Amino acid sequence: MRVLLAYSGGLDTSYLVAWLTRERGCEVTALTVDCGGFDQDDKLAIAARAVALGAVAHRFVDSRREMFDRVLRWLIAANVRRGGVYPLCVGAERGLQAEMLARVARENDFRAVVHGCTAAGNDQVRFEAALSTIAPGLEVWAPVRDARVSREAERAWLLEHDLPVPAAGGRYSINAGLWGLTIGGGELHDSSLSLPEDVWQWTRGGHGEKIVKLRFEEGVPVEMDGKTYDAVTLVERINREAGRLGVGRGYHLGDTVIGIKGRIAFEAPAAEVLIAAHRELEKLVLTEEQRFWKDHLGEVYGRRLHQGLFHDPFQRDLEAFFTSSQARVSGEVTLRLRHGAVLVEGVSSPYSLMSASDAKYGEMVGTGMSPQGALGLAHALARPARLHLRAGALAAGEATS
Repeated sequence: MRVLLAYSGGLDTSYLVAWLTRERGCEVTALTVDCGGFDQDDKLAIAARAVALGAVAHRFVDSRREMFDRVLRWLIAANVRRGGVYPLCVGAERGLQAEMLARVARENDFRAVVHGCTAAGNDQVRFEAALSTIAPGLEVWAPVRDARVSREAERAWLLEHDLPVPAAGGRYSINAGLWGLTIGGGELHDSSLSLPEDVWQWTRGGHGEKIVKLRFEEGVPVEMDGKTYDAVTLVERINREAGRLGVGRGYHLGDTVIGIKGRIAFEAPAAEVLIAAHRELEKLVLTEEQRFWKDHLGEVYGRRLHQGLFHDPFQRDLEAFFTSSQARVSGEVTLRLRHGAVLVEGVSSPYSLMSASDAKYGEMVGTGMSPQGALGLAHALARPARLHLRAGALAAGEATS
């Protein structure tokens, strides 16, 4: 029986390659959808481990550019940070990865597709929602979830069969992508504990200082320190350089799709830098109403993506709004990266609303503005509160003036 396994190289999917081959008699092809986070050594090691575990073949599909164009550009445009902290590093990949899995399965006539999601995580919902939408007739297996196999049992089974166990022995679930890296398990099951320094991957020992200049065109980052890059290369470069300075490290405790609380650690240097820069540029060029409603809809967009609704048509409607909102989000942002912190030190744009006015905040009103205008505005804004107080007084039989 030929099956296609969504293979990350972690403990769950490593176990599945071996288990499906030995216990179910399947002919397993392992598919890794590359949405970023792999270097060449990683790719070679992942492919070699898949074959060593029993896969008849291993395939990589490079989806990094598609990941940026269809997912990350909207996370930047919407300034998405779940819980005000987490930039949806790896979970945002799952809808696209499921789509690639279904595409390869159909093109090569596999009997079924398999994923390694557990019963207690968000990814099972994301994979199942995507696959049921775009490939409703495709047979989907989730053996780890359905059999409720623990990570300890997976590790023990692999060791018992003298098979390779992923780095760190599978104690932590580590997932890397273009938009960041997440760490789950271990101390993170206790909300009061922190990770040991040696568990961090991209920001371990990070320190130092650097000034960075970024340029955006219609909300998309296109240039760093005077040099133009394609989007994928730019994100990967910021991840490396900002990560070495300790930028982007954080913890996120939030609500899972299945209704329980979950906690992860993350390292997202590029997301931290780009969202900080983009948000400040928007403040310069958007009106207050544009920014207010875009922030609200950005929260909606991120929440739905987190829930696995990547293919829902309402996401396309929101993206159309974001496209309109980004028409003037062009300009340059200067940031100081220092020992893990990001400080936006300056921003400029040909569409600057600040430059368009000759007023100086706190000092001088602009041309055509009456110095008494603020007084009338203050009275108008305060009128509902005055009427509220007066109505209360009248109801109590008190005299009003």
